[in-house]
Amino acid sequence: MAPNDKNTLFCPILSIGTGIDMICTKDRCSWYIPSVKKCSMYIMAYNALLSANSRQAAQKNKQAH
Repeated sequence: MAPNDKNTLFCPILSIGTGIDMICTKDRCSWYIPSVKKCSMYIMAYNALLSANSRQAAQKNKQAH
């Protein structure tokens, strides 16, 4: 069982289809970006969320005027 620590990172790639959360291997992983201490999958998903939120806000403003 994985540690119940807020700082424990889980790998979305290794966890696919396993039914359990696999712990991030950090520096041993090609997807991990050490300079920001984040997984590139997380960064891509976060950027996509920001982009979607921005488009939704722009659409709402357009409809309101």
